[in-house]
Amino acid sequence: IDFELAWALVDIFAWDIDFFVDLRPGDNYTFLYEQKYKEGKLIGNGRITAAHFHNDSTHHLAYYYEVPGRTADYYDDEGKSLRKQFLKSPLRYSRISSGYSRRRLHPILKIYRPHPGIDYAAPTGTPVVTVGDGRVILKGWKNGYGRCIAIRHNNRYTTTYGHLSRYAAKLKKGANVKQGQVIGYVGASGLASGPHLDFRMKKNGSFVNPLKMRFPAAQPVPQRYMEDFKQRVAHLEEQLDHLLADTESQNPLPLSVAGSENL
Repeated sequence: IDFELAWALVDIFAWDIDFFVDLRPGDNYTFLYEQKYKEGKLIGNGRITAAHFHNDSTHHLAYYYEVPGRTADYYDDEGKSLRKQFLKSPLRYSRISSGYSRRRLHPILKIYRPHPGIDYAAPTGTPVVTVGDGRVILKGWKNGYGRCIAIRHNNRYTTTYGHLSRYAAKLKKGANVKQGQVIGYVGASGLASGPHLDFRMKKNGSFVNPLKMRFPAAQPVPQRYMEDFKQRVAHLEEQLDHLLADTESQNPLPLSVAGSENL
């Protein structure tokens, strides 16, 4: 499928699926998306309007819906927002090179000590984003951590991003940042054996394993709009079923297109 559509699908489920470590053989997806035409000619793809993703034993659903007075977003079939307080990962990475550990052999110092974070291996220059809204409380060199950014998200959570090659333009200490905003770029500054991001999270001042945390969702569809939302979901599911049938019979598709694939 189109590269941008693939990343759009990843972004929709970014709060629930880490596409670099959570995928399993046999996972599959199906989604419905718009196409834009001008004077009868296709000029590009639009947004994904509905998506299913079977990940391991879990079935994830997403439907695009606009609650009056809010920014349009994606919800599951019960009207719960897919958006969470924090993203599952702060970058698109190659692999996890080192996990959360109370006793790890440091690759350079060759001594055992705690590693209260996740190392994401990725090429130098890979964009790093903040996993949640917050304020920059540190931007600078921090001993072996190299170029580092720390963000306070509220009075309970802080996250840090280490070994950066450089910072995002105009980012300053004290600046407010939004979830998904690029704050820096992967590097190997400080004590690092290769380019990676060392990502750490604290809750109430103590380190926690971010891969095992479960965070609350954003606001659901209000009850007064649930009937309209359910009608929207039923319409999208009907479109999806119809277009998948068309795809299987190799008929030309109209303005909406269904994609389906096994991993």
